Amino acid sequence: MKNITLKRLLIYLGLSFGITWAVFFLFILTGNTWTGSSNEMISFISLAMLVPTIAHVLTRLITHEKMKLAGEDSMMLGIHLGNRRGIFYLIAIFLPIVYGTLSDAILILCDPGIFDPEGVTVFYAIAIPLISIVSGVILSFAAFGEEFGWRAYMMPKLIELMGMPRAVIVGGIVWGLWHAPLTCVGHNFGMDYPGFPVVGILLMCLMCTAMGTVLTYVTVKSGSVWPAAFMHAVNNAGASCLAVFLRGDIDHPIWVSALCLIPIVICGIIFFFLLPKSRKS
Repeated sequence: MKNITLKRLLIYLGLSFGITWAVFFLFILTGNTWTGSSNEMISFISLAMLVPTIAHVLTRLITHEKMKLAGEDSMMLGIHLGNRRGIFYLIAIFLPIVYGTLSDAILILCDPGIFDPEGVTVFYAIAIPLISIVSGVILSFAAFGEEFGWRAYMMPKLIELMGMPRAVIVGGIVWGLWHAPLTCVGHNFGMDYPGFPVVGILLMCLMCTAMGTVLTYVTVKSGSVWPAAFMHAVNNAGASCLAVFLRGDIDHPIWVSALCLIPIVICGIIFFFLLPKSRKS
């Protein structure tokens, strides 16, 4: 049985990486770099986020692994609030504000010049993260595209093969490496830093392992992929009570970016020890 699981996992990873990397390396070879203000680039990233779900569906078709209409497979697609599962949706939605705000606090401590409170009211400091939550939840379809692949397909396979603790670490590294082409065009940490792009890829693997641990936790405990999709979307929306105070025209060194990962890494460690020993727990 594990041989079949391994085969399906390798096919899934081959499709996820193959499709995504082929497109991104074509983007790189044509001389492009990341420009966050480009609507075309943002649309391109959103499309890439759907690849893990496409790979999920293709893998099931190739390996004749049917999606069960009842039980665990169908539960993954539903929103379940009973039996105290609603708490995991709240964790998923609000936790990014906590570690996002702490991360921005570290950024300000390391680079005070980025802090610009002029013209900002307390109302906006509270409203901006709440708007990020609303927009993140509403626009969570792209994040679902990743999570229905990583959390609903890859992680159960990894957990079956190696158990929960190793699976969340391996899964996080895999997820981080999947982002490597984006890191190479400057999406995550820019391009002007010592050790580019290897250092950026390593930091991305660290971040994805920490965040992936939390995403796996809320998926397992809720029995649904939607909390992970919501959290992923809110995270991408940059939910933070300090975001409105930050200037957007200042670049900071890579070591500052590394320090800003401390809050999400701490969250990852906490939830690592909260994870059940197996998926059935």
